[in-house]
Amino acid sequence: MFRQARRAYQVVFLGLFLALLFLTTAPLLRSYPVEWFLGLDPLVALTTALSSHSLHPHLVWAIPLVVLTLVLGRFFCGWICPMGVLHHVIGWAVRKKKIPERAKANAPRPSQRIKYLLLFAMLAMAALGSEQIGLLDPIASTWRGLSTSVVPAVSNSAFGLYQGERHFQFGTFVAFWFFGALALNLVYPRFYCRVLCPLGALLGLTSKLALFRLNRKAKLCTDCEACAADCQGAANPAGDISVAECMLCLNCTDACPRGAITYEFLPGATAPEKKVDFERRRWVAAGVAGAVAVPLLRASDGSEPRPHPNRIRPPGALDEPAFLSRCIKCGACMKVCPTGGLQPSLIEAGLEGLWSPVLVPRIGYCEQSCVLCGTVCPTGAIHTLAVAEKVGAPPATEPVRLGSAYFDRGRCLPWANDVDCIVCEEVCPTSPKAIFFKLETVTTRDGRQKTLKRPHVDLDKCWGCGICETRCPVFDRAAVRVSSVGESRSPVNRIVLTGGKI
Repeated sequence: MFRQARRAYQVVFLGLFLALLFLTTAPLLRSYPVEWFLGLDPLVALTTALSSHSLHPHLVWAIPLVVLTLVLGRFFCGWICPMGVLHHVIGWAVRKKKIPERAKANAPRPSQRIKYLLLFAMLAMAALGSEQIGLLDPIASTWRGLSTSVVPAVSNSAFGLYQGERHFQFGTFVAFWFFGALALNLVYPRFYCRVLCPLGALLGLTSKLALFRLNRKAKLCTDCEACAADCQGAANPAGDISVAECMLCLNCTDACPRGAITYEFLPGATAPEKKVDFERRRWVAAGVAGAVAVPLLRASDGSEPRPHPNRIRPPGALDEPAFLSRCIKCGACMKVCPTGGLQPSLIEAGLEGLWSPVLVPRIGYCEQSCVLCGTVCPTGAIHTLAVAEKVGAPPATEPVRLGSAYFDRGRCLPWANDVDCIVCEEVCPTSPKAIFFKLETVTTRDGRQKTLKRPHVDLDKCWGCGICETRCPVFDRAAVRVSSVGESRSPVNRIVLTGGKI
């Protein structure tokens, strides 16, 4: 009975997750709450609250989930989590046929403690203002893996019929992590869920206070191990049940031929509970390791005080420290970007900002009338902008600047080769144009006089959209490039000129 109900819920919620992922596309977005599943995550809510000292409205959905966990137990992992569903399906497909072999594979292992250590380490990092939970969180990892590797691969194979040709730099690394976690089911059932998942650790600790839980009636048990054969969490249902590890799949209640295992309200002393076995020093060591990691990352990545020129954040992104305290690297903003310009970073933002979004103008530019990235951000790392606010229309005084364009005169055709080219000025969207020409007469190699339009940038008008770099006909490295200098979000990343700052 429970098994059929759980499978139905898994199908529904996986379908909902995929539907929201599909709708996170510029032409389809409209007003759908595509960030809902990401906002459902209590671990994201907790860590962003610790790191930013505030709770974004999108994350209030996590509160009902915590309340239900306190009532029902760790049901999210077994009934709702999309990453859990994928692992469950693969684990079921490759499971052993004989019950003793399956029971042995699902026996509790010391490695299951690792996820609790990871949880405490990442909570310590969040307390110091560094939000890194998205690297391991199952919702963010699944969204990132699908949106920056699987969906683009499928779409490109279908000639871009879904979202156009999409290419994500370092997407192979994202795919390796995502598919690698799934492939580990071949050697260790639900390895990611049992060993690495920090959300599972948090919900497991919360479920220790649950009102409903499993109850094993020892007098009825014949030690047949049928209950352990399909235990998804390796919660030891045939012995001292570990409430923190139980994913509430309830396979054990359906499998027990004598009804020795039941799911009850506040079971009594007949339901022994196996506690999470930790020495205090391990908990302390995990927290200290996380706390030490933050200053080490910030001291070695070189992102401050001189920002990387290619670290161009999306419009509406908070200042870098505040941005890193909220961004969970889920990839939602990259998925919705209509030009594909938002890409996962590797070195542009240092190790602390690994896989956070950066604009790569050579791949795609920031559309002047587009504010979708802030709409889908679940944590407020990119705040929602109105189009008028972004472009600097009244009552706004200035546009939101992402950076500044500059010319490499050694590669620019009119400057380096005396060849006519006006592409950058033609595509510049500002009014008046941020790119303008100065007429200059030059003597060519054969002695002829030629008047050229040589481009220049008016930094007062340029807001760093990057379309000039995207469309530059110098194919490999563009002759006009956008740097993060001059971005609105930073009070220090400026071009200093005589008489002030631009």
